[in-house]
Amino acid sequence: MSIIRPIPDRDSAAWWARAARHEFVLQGCDACGTLRFPARAYCHACRSKDWSWRPVEPTGTIESWIVTHQAFTPGAATPYVVVMVRLTAAPDCVMYGNWCRGREPHPGELVQASFTYVDEELSLINWRPGTE
Repeated sequence: MSIIRPIPDRDSAAWWARAARHEFVLQGCDACGTLRFPARAYCHACRSKDWSWRPVEPTGTIESWIVTHQAFTPGAATPYVVVMVRLTAAPDCVMYGNWCRGREPHPGELVQASFTYVDEELSLINWRPGTE
């Protein structure tokens, strides 16, 4: 599989480590309970710096998608579909990933996350219909 590897930073490194273990988590503010993604140092709702990882259901709805016809890495198969998913547990949060079906997604479609193992340090979160 040809991929562009993410470069974890101070805020995202622990999230990527959990994703590699196939844990679907979001940051949760310990002061006000607001869930957030992507990971960051402060809560946007109350500005608290206190947070913890919270396991959440790996589900959402299709908000939008794009069909890519140009390979951005050598050997990548085209076309491929990247979806933007609004998370069920945190409606203010969206997550992107590959669409894992041979048909186009539908607006508002219920979806389920699936992990794609790359190696011991990296798994990617992709999306499939939630009714399967």
